Amino acid sequence: MATDLKANGLSNGDSKYPMEDVDTSAKDKLLAEAGAALPPPGHARRESTSDQVKKLHPGVVIAIWISLSSSVILYNKAILDKQRLNFPYPIFLTTFHLTFATIGTRILLKTTHLLDGLANVNMTWDRWIKSILPIGALFSASLIFSNMAYLTLSVSFIQMLKAFTAVAVLGMSILMGLETFTQRTFFLVLFISSGVALASYGELTFVLSGFIFQTLGVIFEASRLVSIQKLLHGMKMDPLVSLYMFAPVCAGINALIIPFTEGTAPFELAWERLGPFILLSNASVAFLLNISVVFLIGCASSLVLTLSGVLKDILLVTASVLLMGSSVTITQLAGYSIALTGLVLFKTKPEIVDQIMDGAKKLVGR
Repeated sequence: MATDLKANGLSNGDSKYPMEDVDTSAKDKLLAEAGAALPPPGHARRESTSDQVKKLHPGVVIAIWISLSSSVILYNKAILDKQRLNFPYPIFLTTFHLTFATIGTRILLKTTHLLDGLANVNMTWDRWIKSILPIGALFSASLIFSNMAYLTLSVSFIQMLKAFTAVAVLGMSILMGLETFTQRTFFLVLFISSGVALASYGELTFVLSGFIFQTLGVIFEASRLVSIQKLLHGMKMDPLVSLYMFAPVCAGINALIIPFTEGTAPFELAWERLGPFILLSNASVAFLLNISVVFLIGCASSLVLTLSGVLKDILLVTASVLLMGSSVTITQLAGYSIALTGLVLFKTKPEIVDQIMDGAKKLVGR
C-alpha cells in the first residue's frame, strides 16, 4: 500500500513500502523514498543481480512499476471502500500485507540473489532496539493512518495531499540539523504548499477525519524518513533488505493494536467478504511492487525516477476518475499542477534545472 515513489508504502502504493538508502550523499537524498541499490558481497553474486537489471529496458521496468504501484492503491481502495468490497479494516489489511512480506522476503533470501545485500548489514540487538524498533513503529503508524484515509477520501485527493510529504521531510530535516534552509527551498516549499492548499480547497467531498488521517500519515512518514537518516547514518539498505528488517516489526506492532481498534470483526469477515483469492492477490501485488523498485533503481537515473513518479501520480488520478468515479475540479487540477511542478523542481538537482532552462532559452532564441 505504497508510494507515491514514496509509494509511496506497502499499502499506500508509493513504492509500496517506501524503503530508502540511508546514506547522505546527494544522489541518495534524491532517492530517499525509494532507496539505493546495495552492492552484493560476492563478485559472482553481484554479477547475477546486476545482469538481471541490465537485461531489462528502463521503459519496461518503469511501466511495470507504475502499473503495480497504481494497482496496489486502487486495489486497497476497492477493498476498504464501503461501496465496493466493504471491508473497512485498514489495520488488519496492512498487517496481512506485512505478514505476507515477512514470509516472502525470507523465501527470496533462500531462493534468489535479491537479498544478497543483507550480508553487508551489521545488525546488532542494541541497534535493533534503538533504531529498527522505533523506525518500525513510525512506519507502522504511517501505513495505518494513510490507509485509514482511504475510508473517506478519494484516491485522487489523497495523491494530491501526498505531494506535501517532501515539504514535511525537509521541515523535519532542518529541525534535526540534517538540512539547511535556503532561498531556493523556501520558494519551492511555498510553491508546493500553495498547490496542495489550492487542491484541498477545490475538493468537493472534503471529509475532515480523512484529511486528518492522511496528514498524520504524511507526518509519520516524514518522521520515519528523517529518523532513518539520523539513526541509521551510513548504513545502506535497498528496498527489499529494508522490508526484510522492518516488515516483521510493523506486523508485530499492528497485531497488538488490532484487538483494541478493530476487534475480532476483520478476522470473522475477511473470509466472507474477501476470500483467499482477494487477500492473497492483493498482498502479492504489494510485494511485487517492492521487488520492482529494486529493478527500477538499478536502471534509472534520479531525474527519471522523479519524472516517473510524477507520471504515475497523473495516471493514478486519471484512473481514479475513470474507474472509481472520483470528482476532480478545475481548481484541484490547477493546484495539483502547481504542487507537482514544485515537487519536480524540488527533487531535481539545481544544475540540471539550469541546464534545462538554458536549453529552453536557446530554443526560443534568447
